[in-house]
Amino acid sequence: MADEGGATNAMWGGRFAAGPSAIMREINASIPFDKALWRQDIAASKAHVAMLGAAGIIAAEDALVIANGLDAVAAEYEHNGVPEDWDLEDIHMTTESRLAELIGPVAGRLHTARSRNDQVATDFRLWVRDACTQMDEGLAALQRALVTRAGEHAGDIMPGFTHLQTAQPVTLGHHLLAYVEMLERDFMRISGAGGAAGDGCPLGAAALAGTGFPIDRFATAAALGFYEPAANSLDAVGSRDFALQALSALSIAGTHLSRLAEEIVLWTSPQFGFARLSDAWSTGSSIMPQKRNPDAAELIRAKAARLSANFAALSGIVQKLPLTYA
Repeated sequence: MADEGGATNAMWGGRFAAGPSAIMREINASIPFDKALWRQDIAASKAHVAMLGAAGIIAAEDALVIANGLDAVAAEYEHNGVPEDWDLEDIHMTTESRLAELIGPVAGRLHTARSRNDQVATDFRLWVRDACTQMDEGLAALQRALVTRAGEHAGDIMPGFTHLQTAQPVTLGHHLLAYVEMLERDFMRISGAGGAAGDGCPLGAAALAGTGFPIDRFATAAALGFYEPAANSLDAVGSRDFALQALSALSIAGTHLSRLAEEIVLWTSPQFGFARLSDAWSTGSSIMPQKRNPDAAELIRAKAARLSANFAALSGIVQKLPLTYA
């Protein structure tokens, strides 16, 4: 992409005499955000070019050169980060541009039988799947910590509350294990969301109606760990409900984390005095030296609220999308 009057974008600007304006370039560039997908983009590209070579759509030696070039690009990203050139718009064109600099014109064969539409959908599904795995690992670690503390306090009596009023005696261990149960349900929901993201590989759907090249969609799906290729090309590039499912599960998990954090806030207050946060997890006051603020717990509550807001925002966006990619 270029400023108005400049060169057009090599990826899509063949019919344009000039590039978009500077403001349009700023609106259109997604590289500050989608650079987070670089690992998934490299993996999907390697699976795609391996399939192209195996199917004889491109020469096997070209496929090998491209794969090695992609490894070189990945090594640069790992070491230096992903450069943000807004003229290249997104992570996909950033990677393909750098690949061409490294290996020359043969890099152009990577995009054979592929559109940015099925490329974006594939990368996003892979990212959500990987993110769900990481989140499940985090939930499991929190469960282990809570179980350890519950074991240490299995016999320690504390008041149980209803309406924030003292009700019946329970143990601290029993109280903490309630959160373990909540997190177990969160674990199952997030695992399910990760599974949904890996349910159908979009590669091969191209822009919206597939490609005339004799590609092997089962090969790319298997190489990337999908259960199978996507059954419908329109749905493959036009649906984002897998992301909604992940955000929904995260929003519920965030609610549980917020409840736990709120109890930490209450329990460490002078009015309750049940617990004390260490200096590592507290902040002070610039004017009241006696204060020990549970900022860590309060920030968890604030960040958890963003998960619900993000789910609502994405839900509104998806409702307005036409059937095909937008």
